[in-house]
Amino acid sequence: MKDADQGSPADLDGSGLRIAIVRARFNDELTRALEAACLAELAALGVQPDAVQRLAVPGALEVPVALKALAARGAHDALIAIGCIIRGETYHFELVANESGAGVSRVSLDHAVPVANAILTVENEAQGWARAETKGRDAARVAVEMARLLDGLS
Repeated sequence: MKDADQGSPADLDGSGLRIAIVRARFNDELTRALEAACLAELAALGVQPDAVQRLAVPGALEVPVALKALAARGAHDALIAIGCIIRGETYHFELVANESGAGVSRVSLDHAVPVANAILTVENEAQGWARAETKGRDAARVAVEMARLLDGLS
């Protein structure tokens, strides 16, 4: 039986993987930056551009339903959720952050498919920009690592 520690993240190989990205359009410039960083890292890890399906939805609350539809098709090795929720003056921030996060997790658990969650929850736009590139790249690495991990368990 293989050891659960399959190697360091530096050994990640995304070749042959099929990945889907669902990006919320709300805070569009930020989410496009997250997606660009994610796509660049996927390419660096060997995921072919034509093996990446990209969808855009209105906001973070719509991300889980699109992920669920993709997961139900079973055509992808991993999914990536991209969005940015910026705190406002009302409780709406907590509602969107909590419900979108729970929905993303539920899709992963219900369908046994890795979902990398790159939906930022930040206090202000500056925090979003400070995290966009790193979080986008991290999401790509998580998707590839978890896809390989689950593949190794089959």
